[in-house]
Amino acid sequence: MNSLQNLTRCRWCGTDPLYMEYHDKEWGREVHDDKTLFEFLVLESAQAGLSWITILRRRDGYRKAFADFDVEKVAKFDQNDIDRLLQDAGIIRNKLKVASTISNAQLFIDIQKEFGSFNKYLYSFMPNGKSINNSNTQGHTIPARTEISDAIAKDMKKRGFKFFGTTICYAHMQATGMVNDHAFDCSFKTAD
Repeated sequence: MNSLQNLTRCRWCGTDPLYMEYHDKEWGREVHDDKTLFEFLVLESAQAGLSWITILRRRDGYRKAFADFDVEKVAKFDQNDIDRLLQDAGIIRNKLKVASTISNAQLFIDIQKEFGSFNKYLYSFMPNGKSINNSNTQGHTIPARTEISDAIAKDMKKRGFKFFGTTICYAHMQATGMVNDHAFDCSFKTAD
């Protein structure tokens, strides 16, 4: 008998095995590694206007196309790389999104230099520099954005980031555990 069948999950992940695995192993878990934060920046930015499952299904394609999410390598991509990427069926072939991934990588490095890490930058917006756990609040409604995601997105836009508005920013915060929005009855919620 598979014990995973008896678990309660957040409703949004449905029954798609890829979505369930992402929900169970990644969503809402704190990440402080800049490489992973860059990966989710790339993926969340690519997701703008699309469903998250569409991007999850192409995650390996993004990993291959964008140098295993090595921000230093991606920041050095040139027009030849853009042309190559626009032919890559493993990713979303949107010229603006591809170009923004490269410029966002360059800006990501600028933030690392300024703050010591992208993680420190993001957590400078968090109350007391800590993640927020909403999963222990019964009846918590998951917002599409918050004042914190507004502030981060506004600052990142001012710095020149593209495809990273407040809704995408909040999704990034959820994906990397800056906020934990697992449902109160979800078997994968964590305690404070």
